[in-house]
Formats: sequence, C-alpha cells, structure tokens
Amino acid sequence: MDDSGQNLAVDIGEVSGMAVTLYKTDGSFAGTSLPIQPHADVRDALAITAKGQSAYITEGDVILYLAPLYNADERLGTVQFHGSLAEQRDFYARIRNLFLTTGGAVLAAGFLIGFLYVRRQVGIIARLNEDASRIGQGRYLASPSVRRKDELGHLSRGIFEMSENIASSVRELTEEKRKLIEAIARLEELKRQQKQFIGNISHELKTPLTAILAYSDLLGMYGDDPELLDKASTEIRQEAKRLYKLVEKALKLSSMDVYDFQAAARSLPIVPALREAIGRIQVKADARNIRIEARLEEGNVWADPDNLGHILLNLLDNAVKYNREGGAIRIANAVRPGTDGSELMQIEIADTGIGIPPEERERIFDPFYTVSDDRSRETGGTGLGLPLVRSLAEKQGGTVHLAESGPEGSRFVLELRLFDAEDTETN
Repeated sequence: MDDSGQNLAVDIGEVSGMAVTLYKTDGSFAGTSLPIQPHADVRDALAITAKGQSAYITEGDVILYLAPLYNADERLGTVQFHGSLAEQRDFYARIRNLFLTTGGAVLAAGFLIGFLYVRRQVGIIARLNEDASRIGQGRYLASPSVRRKDELGHLSRGIFEMSENIASSVRELTEEKRKLIEAIARLEELKRQQKQFIGNISHELKTPLTAILAYSDLLGMYGDDPELLDKASTEIRQEAKRLYKLVEKALKLSSMDVYDFQAAARSLPIVPALREAIGRIQVKADARNIRIEARLEEGNVWADPDNLGHILLNLLDNAVKYNREGGAIRIANAVRPGTDGSELMQIEIADTGIGIPPEERERIFDPFYTVSDDRSRETGGTGLGLPLVRSLAEKQGGTVHLAESGPEGSRFVLELRLFDAEDTETN
C-alpha cells in the first residue's frame, strides 16, 4: 500500500468507473484516482471498516462508500468509492414531477368528466321536473322526454305513462262533463218544450171549444134560424173533429212512450199503401194547387198497415202544409242496401216548401217541439206529428229522418224492412 497505493487506486477507479481513494490499515491516506486529495472526514467510517464492516457517508450531492480491502485473508486497508446523488435526485425529482403532473391531469380530467356527468344528470332531472310541471298545468306528454336504459330512463317512462293515464282520465271526465251539460241542457229544453206544448195545446183546445161554445149560444138564442142552424152544426162538427184529432194524437204518442205495443205487422205491398195515402191527401193538395208526382216501384214490406198509413199520411200532410202555393210533392220508392248488408225499402217524400232552419233540423223529431210558434198556429201543428211518425217507424224495425232541407224544400226518407219468409215463421 505504501509503494503501489496510488496506482492501485487509479486501476480500481478505471475498472469501477468511479472515483476511488485508498486508506491504509491505520487510516492514513494511501492513494486516490481523483486529481486532488479529498478532505472528507472519514475517521468514524474507517473505524467501522477496521472491524470488517462497510459504511457510507453522504455530503450534499456526494456519497462516500467505504469497505474493507483484502488480499486473500490479509486486510490491506480500506477502499472508498466516491458516488454522486445528483442523478438519483434528478431522477426522483423527475418522478415526483411526473406524479404531480399526471396526478394533476388525472384530477383535472376526473373533475371535468365528473362535472360533465353531473351536469348531464342535472339536465335530465331538470327535464323530468319540467315534464311534471307540464302535467300539472294540463299539458300532457306526447312521448317520454328521456330515453335511457337506466333508472332515469325508467323514471321518464313512468312519468310519461302517468301523463297518459291522467290525460285519459281527464278526457273521460271532460266527456262525462260534456254529456252531463248536454243532459242538463236537454232537460231544460224539454222543460221549455213542455211549457210550450202546454201553451200550444191549451190554445189549440181553447180555440175549437170557444167556437163550439159560441155556436151553442147562438143556437140557444136563434134556434129558429135555418141558415144559422146549418152553419153552426157544420162549424161545431169541424171543430169537434179537430179537437178529437188533437186529443187522439197526444194520447197515442203518450201511450207509445209508456207501453210497448206489438204492431200487427205482415207482408204489405208498398205501392197500394202509397197510392192510398196519396189519394187521401189529394183533396188537400188540390185546394192549395200543389201537384203530387209519384214514381213507384213494386215490392213488399214488413209493416203494420194502420201504422204505415199513419206514417205516410203524416209525412204527406206536412209536405202539403209547409209547401208553397202552387208547389209540388215528389214521392219515390226503391230497394236500397242497408248499413248491415240487408236490403231495405226506401221511400222518399220531397216538397218544394219553406224548408227547416239548420239549427232546428236535429230537433224536429222531439216531442212537443215546433219550429216556430207562428208557423205552428198557421198550420195547426202541435209538435206531435213527427215524433209519432218516428215512434211508429221504430216499432216495426224502420227509420225515418230528414235527408235535406233548404230554400228549395225538404226531403224526408222512410226506410222499412223488406218482407222475408222468416218474419212469418217468427210471428
């Protein structure tokens, strides 16, 4: 170590790639691969190596590693390696900076993703809240506002179904309310019609009774006057007939509403029935210069002769009463297919009269209803004729309705069942 310490330090330094310093067994300097001799205080470390152990000393960015140096079993001294901590510290600094940068980026990305996720969820919840508010305001949903497969999607679907159920219930309640209002209005109208009917029937009953009483008084005062006697008897007879017809029509309609009479229906040729009704109304039509045009086709219907006669006569009578002076009545019949596929006998009675106002057309078949008081007084109508016609038609499986009406006149259509052999068997 005294002769070769310096060279040995240089050789070990070249082999290890590190700066090397050698110390003798007594701790004195033996050699170094450094340009200048180090001045570090290594006495405590040399005491440790003297015991055969290793030690290290750190000073700033330098680390000194000391270990015993042997040649076989003989201890030659201590070898000291000089290392730098700068690279390790730079490495640790770079690792620390990397962790800080990466952690910050991950934190920022996590915050951004979380923010966007929460914002989206909040937006969805806001939409669901808006849907609930719309339902509360009566503006129901046409479709779910959120379409997802998670809990929020299920909640949106539930809100939509709730909206549909509420809307359906509200529609039903609205419809019931509408029907109730219509029923109340109908009852009020029937009440008004009944009052009107009472006034009309009172007037109609009072007029012939007044005439009868007047002529009865005249007969009592001038019973020996042949001319007065003849006139009074004629007038009393006419007023009595009028009074009888009025009471009979009212009683018949009332009885049909209360009792379910069985019509004596049978196979009935339609053409003779139509011709008979035309013949009975012809005199009244001639008195007003109204011509009757008939285009008739043969066929048998299933009807009660008396009821059918009353229906036809009433419709023809109305066609004469509400026609214009010098007008016309057209009667035609033909077989037509019904709505259920069966065949019906369709009878049309059209006039060239004054027509029916549009707002009155749906009510002309209501009992006691007359289009106007003035027209009722002029024609002697009491609002019972058409309701009775409808009731009689329905009793034998038929229908009657107003097909059209306007300034050029009105057209009523009567539909009756055709004769079928099965009708005879069932009756």
